[in-house]
Amino acid sequence: MAVTAPSSPPTDESALQTFGYRQELHRSMGRYASFAAGFSFISVLTTVFQFFAFGYAFGGPAFFWTWPVVLAGQILVALCFAELAARYPISGSIYQWSTRLSTATFGWFAGWIMILGQIVVIAAAALALQMVLPAIWPGFQLVGGDPAPTTATGAANAAILGLILLALTTTVNVVDNRVLARINSIGVTAEIVGAILIVVLLLTHAEHGPGITFSTGGQGGAIGALLVGSFTAAYVLIGFDSAGELSEETRNPRRVAPRTILTALTAAGVLGGLILFAGLLAAPSLTDGRLASEGLSYVLTSSLGDWVGKLLLADVVLAITVATMAIQTAATRMLFSMARDGAMPLSGALSRVSPRTGMPAGPALVTGVGAAAILLLNFASPEAFLAIGTTCIVLLYLAYAMVTGPLLLQRLRGGWRGGAPGGFAEDGSRLFSMGRWGLPVNALAFCYGLAMMVNLAWPRTEVYAPITGHWFFQWFTLLFLAAVVALGALYRRLRRPAAGLARVAQIPVGNTGQA
Repeated sequence: MAVTAPSSPPTDESALQTFGYRQELHRSMGRYASFAAGFSFISVLTTVFQFFAFGYAFGGPAFFWTWPVVLAGQILVALCFAELAARYPISGSIYQWSTRLSTATFGWFAGWIMILGQIVVIAAAALALQMVLPAIWPGFQLVGGDPAPTTATGAANAAILGLILLALTTTVNVVDNRVLARINSIGVTAEIVGAILIVVLLLTHAEHGPGITFSTGGQGGAIGALLVGSFTAAYVLIGFDSAGELSEETRNPRRVAPRTILTALTAAGVLGGLILFAGLLAAPSLTDGRLASEGLSYVLTSSLGDWVGKLLLADVVLAITVATMAIQTAATRMLFSMARDGAMPLSGALSRVSPRTGMPAGPALVTGVGAAAILLLNFASPEAFLAIGTTCIVLLYLAYAMVTGPLLLQRLRGGWRGGAPGGFAEDGSRLFSMGRWGLPVNALAFCYGLAMMVNLAWPRTEVYAPITGHWFFQWFTLLFLAAVVALGALYRRLRRPAAGLARVAQIPVGNTGQA
């Protein structure tokens, strides 16, 4: 029998009520603002400039080819998320999806890991200012000395600049969601324009042919070098789920969020790949060591001239600022969603939304202070820079796998009714579905995520502790992950599951909240 659209489709607010939640966040975001949320979390200018030098140092020019491999893997994950976003348009996407697909305990851990991962990502994004500001003007090196983030003075200065940025982004995340959306949209537009200009200008100043991308020239053997070189792409191409994270603030989220999840990742993936390619071709030298230490900032100022290069670097600073703000926004919505179900300490305060601003101020303050605390590690050792960056990727990849894994299990058991064709959004349009491709795409997405997690977390001394060889930084990612799980288990043992969390877990799989 043919499926027809409902004659009187529910409103966004009434659809949210079917999941047991009332509309508290202000629903004022359109399609572009939703796209901007995902794109600004990825923020190719922030992350490519931050990790280009690292990828080149290990993989040489051939590390470029790890980009399309990681992008393909993340698109598989994004397709699964798009299907879920169409059926569960709720804040706290990873937590909400995992809980509904598995159990209350498993879903809680997915949310817990995702929140801490996002807080670490906030800190890592804020550290990116060190890769750009001193290149624009030496006065931004407040500490004095070598500005390279792998030195003691560079690491300390990175922490100071990051703390200043966190004070700004936390303030914006408390003010008003319309202000937040406007800043985000303007920043993303400037980032896209700047990224296109960088690609075009660098390609017109090419010093090498495309053939250089087939040369490794990095540290270690070719395979090992490329595995480490893939960290750049792995770090950049995360956070596309933020469009789903802001579903309760988006108009017609069942239709908008799936599309913006996919378009944000695709746009960022294409632009980021072109920036890498153009940067390699325009590099004045591939062997003088500056590309492996100064990265793309060196390429811009050397190839395009001091004035043009610094102007484009100023656009990168704007991108870093907006990215840090957007990542913090996603983290606050995750924390708010879990607190609303009584699943976090101080849930009453953390689930409170200002009727005037539509913003959960408590989660914004918690995520800002948490990220600031992580930044303090940079004062201890410059090796904390990479440890922080890699740890946040592993935590997010693990949280993603805690969604794609249960979704795959539901498909294999035949319990995933949400993947079948049919179902409509509030505007009467058909919901996004992978149809018959759902099972193979889901299986590949889950396997890719596990493989990348192992690659990222493997305790390589030459990667995580190249200066001191200290065991703490070599094992930092695994130690941090173990601490996260242990703290979560302790909290769950001391505190019985809240009624709200138990209620969420009892909703049948495939229940999309539609009447």
